[in-house]
Amino acid sequence: MPFDHNDHYHGLLLRNLPPRGRTALDVGCGTGRFARLLAARGYEVDALDPSAEVIAEAEATGGGPRFRQADVTAEQLPGGHYDAITCLASLHHMPFDTVTRLRDALAPGGTLLVLGCYAGMTWWDPVASPVNAVARVTVYARERLRGEHTPPLKAPVHQPDMRLPGIRTEAARLLPGSSVRQLLFWRYLLTYRRPLGN
Repeated sequence: MPFDHNDHYHGLLLRNLPPRGRTALDVGCGTGRFARLLAARGYEVDALDPSAEVIAEAEATGGGPRFRQADVTAEQLPGGHYDAITCLASLHHMPFDTVTRLRDALAPGGTLLVLGCYAGMTWWDPVASPVNAVARVTVYARERLRGEHTPPLKAPVHQPDMRLPGIRTEAARLLPGSSVRQLLFWRYLLTYRRPLGN
Protein backbone atom coordinates (compact mmCIF):
# COMPACT_ATOMS: atom_id res chain seq x y z
CA MET A 1 0.00 0.00 0.00
CA PRO A 2 1.38 3.42 -0.94
CA PHE A 3 0.46 5.48 2.17
CA ASP A 4 3.73 6.70 3.69
CA HIS A 5 3.71 7.69 7.36
CA ASN A 6 6.70 10.01 6.96
CA ASP A 7 5.34 11.80 3.88
CA HIS A 8 2.10 12.36 5.80
CA TYR A 9 3.98 14.74 8.13
CA HIS A 10 5.83 16.78 5.50
CA GLY A 11 3.39 19.67 5.93
CA LEU A 12 3.87 19.71 9.70
CA LEU A 13 7.64 19.81 9.30
CA LEU A 14 7.48 22.61 6.73
CA ARG A 15 5.30 24.68 9.09
CA ASN A 16 7.97 24.36 11.80
CA LEU A 17 10.87 25.61 9.68
CA PRO A 18 12.53 28.81 10.88
CA PRO A 19 11.46 32.02 9.16
CA ARG A 20 13.90 33.29 6.54
CA GLY A 21 16.07 30.15 6.60
CA ARG A 22 18.63 29.77 3.80
CA THR A 23 20.66 26.61 4.47
CA ALA A 24 19.36 23.15 5.35
CA LEU A 25 20.68 19.67 6.04
CA ASP A 26 18.41 16.66 5.50
CA VAL A 27 19.80 13.65 7.36
CA GLY A 28 18.82 10.20 6.10
CA CYS A 29 17.28 11.81 3.02
CA GLY A 30 16.36 8.55 1.26
CA THR A 31 15.23 9.23 -2.29
CA GLY A 32 15.03 12.94 -1.52
CA ARG A 33 11.32 13.76 -1.38
CA PHE A 34 11.56 16.05 1.63
CA ALA A 35 14.92 17.49 0.56
CA ARG A 36 13.29 18.61 -2.69
CA LEU A 37 10.48 20.29 -0.73
CA LEU A 38 13.12 22.22 1.23
CA ALA A 39 14.83 23.25 -2.01
CA ALA A 40 11.48 24.40 -3.41
CA ARG A 41 11.19 26.67 -0.35
CA GLY A 42 14.44 28.37 -1.36
CA TYR A 43 16.83 26.46 0.89
CA GLU A 44 20.31 25.43 -0.22
CA VAL A 45 20.05 21.77 0.82
CA ASP A 46 22.72 19.24 1.68
CA ALA A 47 21.01 15.83 1.68
CA LEU A 48 22.87 12.85 3.17
CA ASP A 49 22.09 9.15 3.30
CA PRO A 50 24.36 6.14 3.91
CA SER A 51 22.63 4.03 1.21
CA ALA A 52 24.26 4.27 -2.21
CA GLU A 53 21.12 2.86 -3.85
CA VAL A 54 18.72 5.50 -2.56
CA ILE A 55 21.22 8.32 -3.23
CA ALA A 56 21.53 7.12 -6.83
CA GLU A 57 17.74 7.34 -7.21
CA ALA A 58 17.64 10.75 -5.53
CA GLU A 59 20.29 12.09 -7.90
CA ALA A 60 18.48 10.63 -10.92
CA THR A 61 15.30 12.46 -9.91
CA GLY A 62 17.17 15.74 -9.32
CA GLY A 63 15.29 18.72 -7.97
CA GLY A 64 17.95 21.00 -6.48
CA PRO A 65 19.47 19.45 -3.32
CA ARG A 66 23.12 18.37 -3.19
CA PHE A 67 22.75 14.62 -2.59
CA ARG A 68 25.66 12.73 -1.10
CA GLN A 69 26.22 9.23 0.25
CA ALA A 70 27.49 9.78 3.79
CA ASP A 71 27.09 8.51 7.34
CA VAL A 72 26.26 11.55 9.48
CA THR A 73 27.75 9.89 12.58
CA ALA A 74 31.18 9.97 10.90
CA GLU A 75 30.74 13.06 8.72
CA GLN A 76 32.51 16.30 9.60
CA LEU A 77 29.63 18.77 9.76
CA PRO A 78 30.28 22.51 9.57
CA GLY A 79 29.76 24.12 12.97
CA GLY A 80 26.99 26.70 13.34
CA HIS A 81 26.11 26.55 9.66
CA TYR A 82 22.57 25.28 8.99
CA ASP A 83 19.37 27.25 9.56
CA ALA A 84 17.38 24.01 9.49
CA ILE A 85 18.32 20.38 10.02
CA THR A 86 15.73 17.68 9.38
CA CYS A 87 15.89 14.00 10.18
CA LEU A 88 12.90 11.94 9.01
CA ALA A 89 12.57 8.41 10.38
CA SER A 90 16.34 7.95 10.44
CA LEU A 91 17.55 8.85 13.94
CA HIS A 92 16.70 5.36 15.21
CA HIS A 93 19.29 4.00 12.74
CA MET A 94 22.06 5.70 14.74
CA PRO A 95 22.94 6.45 18.38
CA PHE A 96 20.48 8.95 19.83
CA ASP A 97 23.29 11.22 20.99
CA THR A 98 23.94 11.99 17.31
CA VAL A 99 21.52 14.86 18.00
CA THR A 100 24.43 16.70 19.68
CA ARG A 101 26.35 16.68 16.37
CA LEU A 102 23.25 18.04 14.64
CA ARG A 103 22.76 20.65 17.37
CA ASP A 104 26.33 21.88 16.93
CA ALA A 105 25.83 22.20 13.16
CA LEU A 106 22.86 24.55 13.65
CA ALA A 107 23.33 28.26 13.16
CA PRO A 108 22.21 30.44 16.09
CA GLY A 109 18.42 30.59 15.88
CA GLY A 110 18.40 27.46 13.69
CA THR A 111 15.91 24.64 14.10
CA LEU A 112 16.40 20.88 14.38
CA LEU A 113 13.32 18.83 13.43
CA VAL A 114 13.34 15.08 14.05
CA LEU A 115 10.40 13.04 12.84
CA GLY A 116 11.23 9.91 14.78
CA CYS A 117 10.02 6.37 15.39
CA TYR A 118 9.69 4.86 18.85
CA ALA A 119 9.59 1.32 20.20
CA GLY A 120 6.80 -0.28 22.19
CA MET A 121 3.14 0.60 22.55
CA THR A 122 1.51 3.77 23.83
CA TRP A 123 -2.12 4.57 24.60
CA TRP A 124 -2.45 6.25 21.20
CA ASP A 125 -1.37 3.26 19.10
CA PRO A 126 -4.77 1.44 19.15
CA VAL A 127 -6.25 4.62 17.61
CA ALA A 128 -3.56 4.72 14.93
CA SER A 129 -4.20 1.21 13.59
CA PRO A 130 -7.72 1.69 12.18
CA VAL A 131 -6.91 5.21 10.92
CA ASN A 132 -3.80 3.80 9.24
CA ALA A 133 -5.85 1.08 7.50
CA VAL A 134 -8.37 3.61 6.15
CA ALA A 135 -5.60 5.97 4.97
CA ARG A 136 -3.72 3.18 3.18
CA VAL A 137 -6.81 1.95 1.34
CA THR A 138 -7.82 5.52 0.40
CA VAL A 139 -4.40 6.40 -1.03
CA TYR A 140 -4.14 3.07 -2.81
CA ALA A 141 -7.56 3.46 -4.43
CA ARG A 142 -6.88 7.06 -5.50
CA GLU A 143 -3.56 6.14 -7.11
CA ARG A 144 -5.07 3.12 -8.89
CA LEU A 145 -7.88 5.26 -10.31
CA ARG A 146 -5.31 7.74 -11.61
CA GLY A 147 -3.07 4.95 -12.91
CA GLU A 148 -0.20 6.27 -10.77
CA HIS A 149 0.69 3.28 -8.65
CA THR A 150 4.42 2.69 -8.96
CA PRO A 151 6.01 1.31 -5.78
CA PRO A 152 8.81 3.69 -4.76
CA LEU A 153 12.26 2.50 -3.78
CA LYS A 154 12.34 2.15 -0.01
CA ALA A 155 15.33 2.86 2.19
CA PRO A 156 16.57 0.08 4.50
CA VAL A 157 14.30 -0.41 7.53
CA HIS A 158 15.53 -0.73 11.11
CA GLN A 159 13.22 -1.23 14.08
CA PRO A 160 13.52 1.44 16.79
CA ASP A 161 14.73 0.33 20.22
CA MET A 162 14.01 3.45 22.32
CA ARG A 163 10.62 3.96 23.91
CA LEU A 164 8.98 7.38 23.98
CA PRO A 165 9.70 8.13 27.68
CA GLY A 166 13.40 7.39 27.11
CA ILE A 167 13.43 9.62 24.04
CA ARG A 168 11.91 12.46 26.06
CA THR A 169 14.47 11.99 28.84
CA GLU A 170 17.45 11.94 26.47
CA ALA A 171 16.15 14.88 24.44
CA ALA A 172 15.78 16.97 27.63
CA ARG A 173 19.32 16.03 28.69
CA LEU A 174 21.07 16.55 25.36
CA LEU A 175 18.94 19.36 23.93
CA PRO A 176 17.76 21.57 26.79
CA GLY A 177 14.66 23.48 25.78
CA SER A 178 13.62 20.93 23.15
CA SER A 179 10.13 19.47 22.94
CA VAL A 180 8.96 15.97 22.00
CA ARG A 181 5.39 15.65 20.76
CA GLN A 182 3.77 12.28 20.11
CA LEU A 183 2.08 11.98 16.72
CA LEU A 184 -0.30 9.50 15.20
CA PHE A 185 1.15 6.67 13.08
CA TRP A 186 3.89 5.65 15.55
CA ARG A 187 5.90 8.85 15.18
CA TYR A 188 7.06 11.74 17.35
CA LEU A 189 8.26 15.23 16.50
CA LEU A 190 11.34 16.49 18.32
CA THR A 191 11.83 20.25 17.91
CA TYR A 192 14.90 22.14 19.08
CA ARG A 193 15.83 25.76 18.38
CA ARG A 194 19.39 26.80 19.02
CA PRO A 195 19.43 29.99 21.08
CA LEU A 196 20.58 33.17 19.39
CA GLY A 197 24.11 34.12 20.38
CA ASN A 198 24.93 30.50 21.18
